[in-house]
Amino acid sequence: MAAKYKNVMLKLSGEALAGDNKTGLNFDILNTIAVQIKKVVDMGVKVSIVVGGGNFWRGRSGGQMDRTRADHMGMLATVINALAMADSLEANGVPTRVQTGIEMRQIAEPYIRGRAVRHLEKSRVVIFACGTGNPYFTTDTAAALRAAEMGVEVILLAKNVDGVYDSDPNQNPNAKKYDHISFMEVLNQGLGVMDLTAATLCKDNHIPLLVFGLDCPENIVKAVSGENIGTLVD
Repeated sequence: MAAKYKNVMLKLSGEALAGDNKTGLNFDILNTIAVQIKKVVDMGVKVSIVVGGGNFWRGRSGGQMDRTRADHMGMLATVINALAMADSLEANGVPTRVQTGIEMRQIAEPYIRGRAVRHLEKSRVVIFACGTGNPYFTTDTAAALRAAEMGVEVILLAKNVDGVYDSDPNQNPNAKKYDHISFMEVLNQGLGVMDLTAATLCKDNHIPLLVFGLDCPENIVKAVSGENIGTLVD
């Protein structure tokens, strides 16, 4: 199977790594994802990953903490997920490096763009944790920012739904799924694909977004191969 893309960013939510429990880590899911990423790497594709942290921390939604401190706690949650993903990848023989937006040298490398690019050139998977390293920015925005910095061709947004709909398919059985939609339409309609800052960053830097479901892990390989799955946003 040939790859359509040679340089991709995979955005994984924390919830995707938790499975049905919604919290913590599901190691079977981690291994399944790692096996698929290995297939992609073996196809000669450069792979970057940004992970969320919602399976461990969503404290800011309660509004009971200082926003900056709550966001810092969320960044630490992404490090747990990044280390778990790195462990699963390395167990499957995939060289991996974790880089963090906040320095914690005993655990991972600090984010340095040139070093990350070099890792990718050496066929290492680079996992970016701590988001952008700043409060008030989501991991979606971090994925868009790092994608621009790494010069990726597409962001693969693996979600719990199989694409972009005009309304929530979990609440509206008549929701219409889009096969192709523009970032301008996403912004104008306020569709919950990713936060508006991230969508605008992708639009301005001409980075397409492929939204697909992670219910079938093979979808990662299918997405990289250019198969017609999910929704393409460009």
